[in-house]
Amino acid sequence: MKTIFVVDDNDVNLLSAYKALAKNYRVFTLPSAAAMFELLENVTPDLILLDIEMSEMDGLEALKFLKSSARSVNIPVMFLTGRKDEASEILGFELGAVDFITKPFSDSVLLKRVNTHLGIDSVSRERMSKLKNLQTGIVSILANMVENRDTFTGRHIERTTRYIRILINGMLERGVYAEEINQWNMETVVSSVRLHDIGKIVISDLLLNKRGKLTDEEFEIMKTHAPEGEKIIESIIVESGDGYFLQNAKLFAGYHHERWDGTGYPRGLSGEAIPLQGRIMAIADVYDALVSERPYKPAYPHETAVEIISKGSGGQFDPKIADVFMKINGLFAEVAACQ
Repeated sequence: MKTIFVVDDNDVNLLSAYKALAKNYRVFTLPSAAAMFELLENVTPDLILLDIEMSEMDGLEALKFLKSSARSVNIPVMFLTGRKDEASEILGFELGAVDFITKPFSDSVLLKRVNTHLGIDSVSRERMSKLKNLQTGIVSILANMVENRDTFTGRHIERTTRYIRILINGMLERGVYAEEINQWNMETVVSSVRLHDIGKIVISDLLLNKRGKLTDEEFEIMKTHAPEGEKIIESIIVESGDGYFLQNAKLFAGYHHERWDGTGYPRGLSGEAIPLQGRIMAIADVYDALVSERPYKPAYPHETAVEIISKGSGGQFDPKIADVFMKINGLFAEVAACQ
């Protein structure tokens, strides 16, 4: 059964909406926007019916907050309103509302409007699911193209994706950058990690697979994979119009070699000027490089990798994220053991 939130500071309107919808839907009646946001922490509705004129926070302001959060941005919102002015409707639609229902409303009209919008939303979600599957397939092909050219980093993308999920969950559990992470769509962000090394597609096979240490000149060429990856993803954004997934992929690709102390590349950013995605990716990427065999070194034991990352806290790595890693690195070891 689909779930609907009805948000109105008038008890009569709440009761009327509940009676119209309760036989067909699971209905939560809420007296304020604050109550709605509190419930959203645990329940994700399929539709929100939102009064415009409420005493504490009005519906238009509440809608702005809903559309600014990754958790609620895709929830359709219908306004319940006693207003009949065109300006309010235009503003509501601009903010992301899907419809307006004028109060007082009849039970049958409310039910039919809700049925219609949820039916449209179901078709939209099905199409989005198909697009997501297509996107996942294309990402896998692109990531595999890069990885298959580099014979020394087998399954690096798979492992780093798992490390990222572990690290983000560990950060959330400990309240580290939780406010920012809670705005993310976790599955989309984690999936976008797979493109972090897409820029290596422009690096020659001879350089990618060279045995022994790179010369200074060769290392400068290798470093271009970060900005080149960013350019590749940006070109896809321009052509496809895709936003959230590719924007995250661009951040992982372009910033995972920046260092907390400002000595990284390609921009030499420092501290929190480095996007959070880049700071998280830095630890996952370095850990995997340390515990895996490379042309220029053997695979280091997990304990050695942990020691190196610990020493890099506050220099190469964000100290808050490095501290989380130190507490959960056993989970990294389990992933590494499966390679």
